[in-house]
Amino acid sequence: MGVSTSCPEDGVCVVTVDFPPVNALPVRGWYDLADAVRSAGRDPGVRCVVLTAEGRGFNAGVDIKELQRDPGNAALIGANRGCSEAFAAVYECEVPVVAAVHGFCLGGGIGLVGNADAIVASDDAVFGLPELDRGALGAATHLARLVPQHLMRALYYTSRTATAAELQAHGSVWRVVEQGELAAASLELAREIAAKDGTLIRLAKAAINGIDPVDVRRSYRFEQGFTFEAGLSGVADRVRDTFGKEPSGAEKSGKEQQS
Repeated sequence: MGVSTSCPEDGVCVVTVDFPPVNALPVRGWYDLADAVRSAGRDPGVRCVVLTAEGRGFNAGVDIKELQRDPGNAALIGANRGCSEAFAAVYECEVPVVAAVHGFCLGGGIGLVGNADAIVASDDAVFGLPELDRGALGAATHLARLVPQHLMRALYYTSRTATAAELQAHGSVWRVVEQGELAAASLELAREIAAKDGTLIRLAKAAINGIDPVDVRRSYRFEQGFTFEAGLSGVADRVRDTFGKEPSGAEKSGKEQQS
């Protein structure tokens, strides 16, 4: 359980997340993920990183029960900062990051894949931000990188999910495959990227980030200010207290329950 790293072939590093039962990450998990991705990107022998997960789904966001166990705001502040660091680590990784997504990709999962360079998904993958159902806000910055603006707003306000096929139609998912083919398909893309010159691929990553029209780190931190405001006002606790009692549309489709 936790975050592990492997190098299955030359130039490719695989970072795997495994927090049963649904990969809802605790504060420490977000920091561990950030450290693993940054470390892989700093390795001069690595030219592409694959970010993947074990278990029922890619990522179910923040561990809400960890927030509920904290009588103060330490866990909320930790989750805010941890998510910010993990998302930034993917975006700022010195080499391209391929996200290999299966099952549900929710909340913080959108922050990860929205900052990745490419996404390969299994045909059972669903993507969404059920934040309003969980007493939180955030990651609209990253969802806006996956779907057009008005669809992003509708998905955000309703907490609905979009399928891998729908995201592929919008051009944000590179390839959709059967779940049993996901590992091979993501490695195939990573292998093609890793075949490039290591110095040049790093320059390319820096150049593309440099022309990005949105400062994703600053934009996301702006959103997090409203998450913290919701926490201080008590509305976040009021909404979180109903979590799991009445399944939302996203939970009905993905059956994602936090650990």
